[in-house]
Amino acid sequence: MTTTTFGDFLRFYRLRAVLTQEELAERTGVSVRAISDMERGRARNPQRRTVELLVDGLGLAEGDAAELTGLARAGRRAVDPVDPAPEPDVFAGEVCAVPPLPVEPIGREAEQRQLDGCARDAEASPRSQVTLVHGPPGVGKSALAVDAGHRLGRRFADGCLYLDLRGMSDEPLSWAQALHRLLRGLGVRERAIPADADDRVALYRSQMLERAVLLILDNAANEAQVRPLLATSPGTMVLVTSRMTLAGLDARHRLALGLLGQDRAVALLARFAGAERVAAEPEAAHRVARLCGGIPLALLIAGNRMASRTRWTTAHFADQLEGRRRRLSVLTAGDLQVRTAFDLSYRHLAPEVALVFRRLALVPGTGTSVETAAVVAGRTPEQVERALEELADASLIEVGETPGRYACHSLIREFARELLDREESAEDVAEATARLHDWLLAVATKAALHFDHDRAEVSATVDGPDPVRDREAAGRWLAVEEPAWLEALRSAVSRDAHRQVLDLARAVHWYSDLRGTGELWREVFQAGAGAALALGDPRDQAEQLNYLSWALYLLCGRPHEALGVNQRALATALECGDPLTRAWTWYYRTGIERRLSTPAAAAKHARRAVALFESTDHANGLHLALSLLGVMLHAAGDYEEAVAVHRRTESYYRELDATGRPGDAELLSMVLTRLADSLSASGDVTGALELLDEAEARFARYGAESGVAKARYMRGLALARAGRRAEARGQLLQALDEARLSDNRVELLRRLADVSDDPLEARGFQVRALAECSRYDTRAVRAHAAELATVLGVTPPSPVEPDRYRIRTSQALRT
Repeated sequence: MTTTTFGDFLRFYRLRAVLTQEELAERTGVSVRAISDMERGRARNPQRRTVELLVDGLGLAEGDAAELTGLARAGRRAVDPVDPAPEPDVFAGEVCAVPPLPVEPIGREAEQRQLDGCARDAEASPRSQVTLVHGPPGVGKSALAVDAGHRLGRRFADGCLYLDLRGMSDEPLSWAQALHRLLRGLGVRERAIPADADDRVALYRSQMLERAVLLILDNAANEAQVRPLLATSPGTMVLVTSRMTLAGLDARHRLALGLLGQDRAVALLARFAGAERVAAEPEAAHRVARLCGGIPLALLIAGNRMASRTRWTTAHFADQLEGRRRRLSVLTAGDLQVRTAFDLSYRHLAPEVALVFRRLALVPGTGTSVETAAVVAGRTPEQVERALEELADASLIEVGETPGRYACHSLIREFARELLDREESAEDVAEATARLHDWLLAVATKAALHFDHDRAEVSATVDGPDPVRDREAAGRWLAVEEPAWLEALRSAVSRDAHRQVLDLARAVHWYSDLRGTGELWREVFQAGAGAALALGDPRDQAEQLNYLSWALYLLCGRPHEALGVNQRALATALECGDPLTRAWTWYYRTGIERRLSTPAAAAKHARRAVALFESTDHANGLHLALSLLGVMLHAAGDYEEAVAVHRRTESYYRELDATGRPGDAELLSMVLTRLADSLSASGDVTGALELLDEAEARFARYGAESGVAKARYMRGLALARAGRRAEARGQLLQALDEARLSDNRVELLRRLADVSDDPLEARGFQVRALAECSRYDTRAVRAHAAELATVLGVTPPSPVEPDRYRIRTSQALRT
């Protein structure tokens, strides 16, 4: 007896809804036996009420519902008076058929190759192989698994079985339910499946014993759900996907599915939005891809929204995404929502873990430490570390490269922020934020004091977790947590917390000497100067203005602005009548004058600073001023006197270095690089190289990367003077990677051009040097720019028009 048309369509609609007969029975109240009979044609005259229940259970739209109802009526009119004999159950492999592949994976070629290798291993293995694919929501785990089913299933003698374990649903499949579906997929009759769980496991094992299959267990909730399903045979590959890392699962291969890189993200966006549209606005398309954060689901939604809004420009859509607080709302297309994907994972968190997740939205930057998360959550570090590990296992955050740190994707952070606004009171959020900022400022201040050359020990305390145990830990914390403590400083400025601002700005002075960027220190010391003015202390104000002038002339390449700040510092220093403050003011004026006029003029300011330091008996300031005087003498071409001055400061800092204080070792290293430069200029290259080796080793020992780069820069100059061009090129290239070299980068690039044996490479370095000139407005850089422009045959750049100049220099490079 063949099935009726009604039975065919009933089975079609059930399979389209991805339902088993048992699930449809649960939804409708119609028995499994009745559904089976109708699909096989044994019951061709279903009652009207039965059909209505089936229509509701299948969720049919109006047209489909009318069609199925009409077929049922036709079946009742044509009912056969002869009751057919029962037919045996048929093979039910469609229960575990691999679903269609909605979109071919793009940018996952490496992962596809890895799965190909896993399949080869499984084919040749005497035991079944388990491969786990895990990753955050929306990253494309299921798509990769389905793709593997279609590509690799035919390599296994008994084909492919696919089962969605519904791990993120409110009611994931139990392992017993999963076994039932797999047995049906293996062709076991419905009535032959045991009700007893142990008997069901035994039957499953016997069915799998002689089969070689690709078994895909998609969207697993946990290890307990998966383990009973692993009873397979040699030559079988089990591919498990999960948002959880399933650390307790014995997996032969583990594949952490990460985010797409920028180029692959753009390619995927083009797949959905249209290649022509992406090609028409490439910069805007790259911006959209960046704002989607490399999450395939977000790119799919963004592409679909762009495709459905044909009058929108790509730039307009990118502008919509730029609004952080509405990004998740923009990333919605029909029933597809990035927010929903995240929410599925969030709803499985325990309350304490969920609180930690929400509070991570208050931590500035993309990463957090256990201590930072503990402060913002108001819990102990031990409690929070457990919660962070659970969040990492759930792929809502990532374990950072540095032990004890965790990273959070930008879109997931926005989701956490939404939850924070929705589920916590404004008072609780404000309290947590204030607690975090106060703690960050306290730790940053204490950490920076470890670098104070004038301080024998650090006695500052922190209210809360204290991650700063010693100088090494302090340096590491300040560097890694820079976005966080800088945000806390900005908050303190906005709420007029002048004492906290000034304490931090004073503390970071010596730390800033070899670490951090010019823009960072410009902002910090500008805030410090404002706080000192508000507190009414002219000495503190002059000190902070001096630090600000240093950042402006040395690191930001803005000597004219630095001169104005220095003049304000001098007026304030004269007002407070402190000769030591005046000495430091003339010390900083020396560097500014060197960039605005001549080395000889700068040397006069240096000698004035030396005299004032001598009068105040400030030994450290005196020898730093002497060292700076040596630099001015060297720039004026008086190498003999420069060496003599540098030798004096070398002797002083070598005596201090015997005390073993790292800060004194760093000052000695700085002096050694200056002495080495003067030695090599005077002809003693061998002596210079020995000193530079010592200086670099000392800088490296204390993690001063800019000092290491400085030593390599000086070594490159010395080797170039000695005619050792290849060695010089290697040293200069290494030094070029350090961003702190400021306007020295111009000379460095010129020297690289000089020692290059490749004319095209040399021209490239000259073009880069000329482009770099547009960033600085100093006397020496203007001279460099004029010379380079003549060589390259272009117009010299203006410091205020780098964009126009960048076009001209790129044209010069092509010619």
